[in-house]
Amino acid sequence: MFPSHVTLVEVGPRDGLQNEKQPVAAVHKIELVHRLQAAGLREIEATSFVSPKWVPQMADNTQVMAGIVRQGGVRYSVLVPNMKGLEAALPTKPDEVVVFGAASEAFSQRNINCSIAESFERFAPVVAAAHEAGLKVRGAISCALGCPYQGEVSADEVERVVKLMKQIGVDHCGVADTIGVGTPRKVQLAMERALKHYPLVEVSGHFHDTYGQALSNIYACLEMGVHTFDASVAGLGGCPYAKGATGNVATEDVLFMLNGLGISTGIDLDALVDAGAYISGVLGRPPVSRVGRAVLAKREKANA
Repeated sequence: MFPSHVTLVEVGPRDGLQNEKQPVAAVHKIELVHRLQAAGLREIEATSFVSPKWVPQMADNTQVMAGIVRQGGVRYSVLVPNMKGLEAALPTKPDEVVVFGAASEAFSQRNINCSIAESFERFAPVVAAAHEAGLKVRGAISCALGCPYQGEVSADEVERVVKLMKQIGVDHCGVADTIGVGTPRKVQLAMERALKHYPLVEVSGHFHDTYGQALSNIYACLEMGVHTFDASVAGLGGCPYAKGATGNVATEDVLFMLNGLGISTGIDLDALVDAGAYISGVLGRPPVSRVGRAVLAKREKANA
């Protein structure tokens, strides 16, 4: 069942930098996107149109979208939490919008101050308006494998949100392990529920590496034929609503594993490591990516 090709959705510029405490100037965000597309990334989550009151790191969203020199064959997506966000995003001409809903009632209340059902009532007109504008809508199910407030999250709870996404017309279903507590079999059970309602091509995984399980969980998804995954260059970002959650799985680490499995991605590892080193330098720290650090150390030794 292993796929021959995998699509990596690079979420570092948005999900990564949004959850870094240190602010990053728009010029550096734009440069990061340019480096990522030069490395071969064809799906890039560029920014989010959320209230700067809640997420000040993304207040430069319009500036970032205007500054990107777009490359043919690359899809630039933006996250929108509501209709106001979509209305602000549309003039910047994204190729796709991302909406999100939690599988945990407790997380939904803490994160967006409403119930799961209420959140989907808000998203329904957003999805309709995005489609009217000719945009694809990608949905993310946060806390699908566990919640920092309620603990366990069942496959039934995941499927409930999958169905709600399908009902309002969301085109793609992403299963997200927001706090990184998932393990391979549990991930497969959640993915099975998504695959009951969405075709394989429209299901993806988003994993955090809090407990060191992200690569194992991606491997478990590959065994099912799932071939789209979110990843964050240099392991950028955590989750501000999930205390102790480490960053998204590093794109470099996922790519190294996929290369070892003989699965094509179209991404150049050395150029990706350079992109990770660049943004880590801006942040003033080494990359979180183990592969990134190993490649950089190997280069340093060779040049000594």
